[in-house]
Amino acid sequence: MAAYQGYQELLVEKQDKLLIVKFNNPKRKNCLNRVAYQELARVLGEVNDDADVTIVVVTGVGDFFTAGNDLTPSGQTDDIQAFLVEANNVFKAMVLGFINCNKILISLVNGPAIGIGATIVGLCDVAWCAEEAYFYTPFTKLGLVPEGGSSFLLPMILGRSKASEILLLNEKLSSAEAYNFNFVSRIYKTEELDSVVWPKLREFSALPPTSLKEGKRLIKEGFLANLLKANDAECSELLNRFQGDEFIQAIMDFATRKSKL
Repeated sequence: MAAYQGYQELLVEKQDKLLIVKFNNPKRKNCLNRVAYQELARVLGEVNDDADVTIVVVTGVGDFFTAGNDLTPSGQTDDIQAFLVEANNVFKAMVLGFINCNKILISLVNGPAIGIGATIVGLCDVAWCAEEAYFYTPFTKLGLVPEGGSSFLLPMILGRSKASEILLLNEKLSSAEAYNFNFVSRIYKTEELDSVVWPKLREFSALPPTSLKEGKRLIKEGFLANLLKANDAECSELLNRFQGDEFIQAIMDFATRKSKL
């Protein structure tokens, strides 16, 4: 039986048949660094072998779901190419962790979901969000491209026009729009978390486990190959973009803005 010990960037707690995974860096709006990506891949792998758990709930500590990738440089490296390849591999493995998870994945979006925060929601089976949540993918502003399978999933879920507004033109998606475009299936009031939301999730978790697992597999079967292909293509292009002038300029601008704060 999985013990779920030794996580630094995540709070991982098992409650009966629920595994609750929380992004746990509230001082930095739950930004995700390389360790967080490795831990996500690890916990999603661990839970696959835990017969007690039927549902994994992904949420954030504090006011943010996650503000996305931590853009702060992490230490010095002489071999930037090797560093980028390694970072890309870690990221790709994390996305695969979501794709290959055989439990029902529910994202409980407690606040703003930015970048990978928004695309993780697309990777989950069910998404609910708080009224104050919004979704924002500033990939183009950063000189990057869609990630986390979003180049396939978002057009499939939202329709091509809305997905392109979000992924390419950096338009925010409010909680109401996310509901209207089927990105989330419920909007909840934060004060209802304990009285309505968690009891409902516990109720879901008591459903027959094999039936849940096989039902999920069948639903995913229709698009799994395309999703895996999208993750490969995105990671390949991200590696190119990380070395491109547009991204380097965006990071320099980010650092300059930060030093002025």
